[in-house]
Amino acid sequence: MTRVVFLLVPHLHLLDLAGPAQVFSTAADYGLGYRLDYVAERDDVPTAQGVALRAATEPPALTADDLIVVPGWRAHTLHENGALTPATLEWLRAHHAGGGTVASVCAGADALGRAGLLDGRRCTTHHDVQDELARDYPRATVVRDVLYVVDDRVVSSAGIASGIDLALHLVAVRHGPGAAARVARQMVVYARRNGDELQTSAMLRHRGHLSDAVHRAQDLIDARFAHHLALADLAASTGLSERTLTRRFTASTGLTPLRYQQELRIERAEHLIGQGATLEAAARAVGFQDARMLRRLRARRRPDLASA
Repeated sequence: MTRVVFLLVPHLHLLDLAGPAQVFSTAADYGLGYRLDYVAERDDVPTAQGVALRAATEPPALTADDLIVVPGWRAHTLHENGALTPATLEWLRAHHAGGGTVASVCAGADALGRAGLLDGRRCTTHHDVQDELARDYPRATVVRDVLYVVDDRVVSSAGIASGIDLALHLVAVRHGPGAAARVARQMVVYARRNGDELQTSAMLRHRGHLSDAVHRAQDLIDARFAHHLALADLAASTGLSERTLTRRFTASTGLTPLRYQQELRIERAEHLIGQGATLEAAARAVGFQDARMLRRLRARRRPDLASA
């Protein structure tokens, strides 16, 4: 039986906690041998979403097979919340020193940093606080804009929904990818994402503008990015001329409509390749006739893939 102990910090985000907890709880339902415990420095724990939680104040005895998870909390800065006593930080250090695994979700990485567990290791956190984490813990290597990082039994994730990806990864490591896939299916999770996938998709990165017409064009491209889309059809969907749409689209997103569609295709292809698809299969799945165009576009983004 593997214990998974969640260390609850005041004003924690519910999904930072509930996502990984659901993964391990579902794995336990399938007989994979997990027991979940919840501990905190005080028995009443307020959450960022307003629901109060109850937790034990005495941590259970742990072995090297057990896992401690620190969910993140709401704060404009990492140190605004999340204060932990020296005894709690020593508990985290001692568990890792004894061969155990310690994980964090979102701002929970700060707790690992305070315990000294990030020194000399790679880690990540939510994109809003990556710079602060790197500044506060200069001996750590903060890997930016990825979902999760594993380094010497210290596991950190970007936050919110990425805690699910982290937990599924840990299930896959211990029980195989088939077990993780079974848990993901039960949770109606679309796919278990790899740790090095970007925190924000292309569909989100280029939406921070106020042009309704461009948003309508993006909606159509998002829904049909694997198909041929004529510029005339896109323009007709927005009520603009082709020239005006192209000008507004580029001004709003920094990309032409074609380039935006290609970004979506490349991102989806990268995901499929990460899940084991061949370059050729991934290219055809996202709408390219063969792998040549995908290979060129990938090389344009990452020169190290030019020969892939």
